[in-house]
Amino acid sequence: MSLSLIALVLGVAVLVSHLFALARPAATTAWLRGFPRNVPVGVVLMLIGTAWFEWNLHNENLDDIAKFKPAMQAAFAILGVASCFFVKDFLSVRGLCVVMLMAAWLVCDVARWHPSPFRIAMTAWAYVWALAGLWWSVQPWRARDAINWVVESPGRFKLAAVAGVVWGGFVIGISQTVLK
Repeated sequence: MSLSLIALVLGVAVLVSHLFALARPAATTAWLRGFPRNVPVGVVLMLIGTAWFEWNLHNENLDDIAKFKPAMQAAFAILGVASCFFVKDFLSVRGLCVVMLMAAWLVCDVARWHPSPFRIAMTAWAYVWALAGLWWSVQPWRARDAINWVVESPGRFKLAAVAGVVWGGFVIGISQTVLK
């Protein structure tokens, strides 16, 4: 997978989601307020994150962990699935954190050898996901608080949505030019 394709997919996702937020602020605000405790979404995100992590671990070829890999894969699979049953509080935030960490790993891994200096924009964005993913996985109520802070003011919500549209457009632009 190329950095250009990853940037295009991520840019389109950010652009479309933030355009939707601008077009339907009430619906988006209501969904965002309910997101941190949305168990069905949490189960989906946790299972996607767990499967993605299992895939990465399966394809890892470090000799240091080779003899432990089967036990690690079983333990992490059990942990990911068990979280869906026993850690339902803020499960969607925790599942999002796993997906964010996996996405950050992918972007950093692919961007590492790309010759364009614009790869740094993608890498920096991935580091933001990694830091947020680590912080919110330990303190998931911080994600809820951040969401509530953004959506409590219509002006702040609109500014965040416009910023997302601009960032999504920028990422799409570099995906089709300098990251090719």
